[in-house]
Amino acid sequence: MKSIAVLPQGTTSHEALLYLMKGEPCRPVFYKLISDVFLATARGETDYSVIPVENTIEGSVSLHMDWLIHEVDLPMQAEWIYPSVQNLIANPGEFADGKGGVNYSGIVKILSHPVAMAQCNHFIRSHAPSAELETVGSTSEAVEIVKNNPGKGWAAIGIELGAKTFGLEIIASKITDHQNNFTRFVLAGPGKLDIPRVSTGSKTSVLVTLPEDFPGALHQVLSAFAWRKLNLSRIESRPTKKKLGTYYFYIDVLEPLESVLLPAAIEEIKALGCQVRILGSYPTYTYEEEKAEVQ
Repeated sequence: MKSIAVLPQGTTSHEALLYLMKGEPCRPVFYKLISDVFLATARGETDYSVIPVENTIEGSVSLHMDWLIHEVDLPMQAEWIYPSVQNLIANPGEFADGKGGVNYSGIVKILSHPVAMAQCNHFIRSHAPSAELETVGSTSEAVEIVKNNPGKGWAAIGIELGAKTFGLEIIASKITDHQNNFTRFVLAGPGKLDIPRVSTGSKTSVLVTLPEDFPGALHQVLSAFAWRKLNLSRIESRPTKKKLGTYYFYIDVLEPLESVLLPAAIEEIKALGCQVRILGSYPTYTYEEEKAEVQ
């Protein structure tokens, strides 16, 4: 049974992993910090890591991308999309208004991860504008804190799995500002993994470092893909952290590395004097409307 490092039990990362594996046995190993998730696999303590890399609302998770580039050498082995559905969670009955509704005026404090909190601004302003807002390390941690402090008027923003994990209730569901809120995850590790889902495509992630003082280098790099009609789904610049004004270019190509055209494009880019690093070539999975496996 493969061991998979993931953020705390009851987080979106945990729920996304259960969805990806579709009931296939695996052993989630929970870590409070994303750095520990990376290092667990890099040190051989787990077989894979679950890494959120992009969100519909927040965009790229730059910290996580930098870890993949600078701190560890863990190839990406799969990519999938999973919705981030946030809810307002509280101890059972604490905010009941006696009429079958919710007394939002009784909320003194709302706790959550800063990203989840930011995704629910409209709801907070409309229903609990005077509540104190406190950010913590994860939505799961927020739910656990609320569970351990009943009767204080505290509520948490988190996911359904978090509420079930700690025995709390959802008093307001789907409170994110934008309902089309999805997170892109990658599974990183040293080897391939059999995933019990049907892939919807293939992708290769490439890191390109341009030679210094080479006018038009980026244009020529993109041309190597363009004339071969290789579709790019993402291109993003990140600092090399070696010298001010120098950048890597992170590029996602919708083509497997085993294809005929992509290796030739990479060789052409190298011929320009660019450094090229393959971060992974892997299957991709879109989200299907079904109930995730909640344990």
